[in-house]
Amino acid sequence: MPKMIFINLPVEDLAASTRFYQAIGCQKNEQFSDENAASMVWSDTIFFHLLTHDHFSTFSPKPITDTQKTAAMLIALSRDSREEVDSIVEAAATAGGRADTRERQDMGFMYVRTFEDPDGHVFETMWMDAAAMAGQQTEPA
Repeated sequence: MPKMIFINLPVEDLAASTRFYQAIGCQKNEQFSDENAASMVWSDTIFFHLLTHDHFSTFSPKPITDTQKTAAMLIALSRDSREEVDSIVEAAATAGGRADTRERQDMGFMYVRTFEDPDGHVFETMWMDAAAMAGQQTEPA
């Protein structure tokens, strides 16, 4: 079995969050979704589980962070091109998120933009040209 990542996120409005994650390219897995949760498939090995606050609270005794005011984590997603980075950030903004919550970074070999989902969870989308990056490294003296 491959290593997999399941990211559990508390959300205020499950239906709106489900639509948002579909807009950025996720597919809803109905088998693991109900009125308390939506299982959103990003890839064969990465899943976002959107959980209502009440349901999320059954997994942790800690209070849910207000991610509109504080950062709890940063989720980085790779894309296959600069255009795909731009596309997902624009889709996020159109679907109720916020685009470019930090200044975009263009280092030539790497291109990075950020967005937030409707609940304030922060995503960093990036494209990297590994071959060009190798050329950026300096030779040992």
